Amino acid sequence: MRVAEIINQKLTKSLSPTILEVNDDSHKHAGHAGARPEGESHFSVTIVSKDFEGKTRIQRQRMVYRVLSKEMTGCIHALALHTLAPSEVIKQ
Repeated sequence: MRVAEIINQKLTKSLSPTILEVNDDSHKHAGHAGARPEGESHFSVTIVSKDFEGKTRIQRQRMVYRVLSKEMTGCIHALALHTLAPSEVIKQ
């Protein structure tokens, strides 16, 4: 299973997001430290979850890191997070 799929599944199961976008940014880091030749090492995630209501940015990031702890000590070298509560999402 691809790393992006694992991230998606674990975050969906643990945080029940209303919005979840997982992007593999590894191609932007080719040749840099931590970049693997096969890719799947650098990711950006946007996640909106009611579980983030009333939490600070750091608390939210720690929640995500806890869910992905195995991957963070293994295949993920870098993870950029944009964490929001539903009340922070601008309705268009």
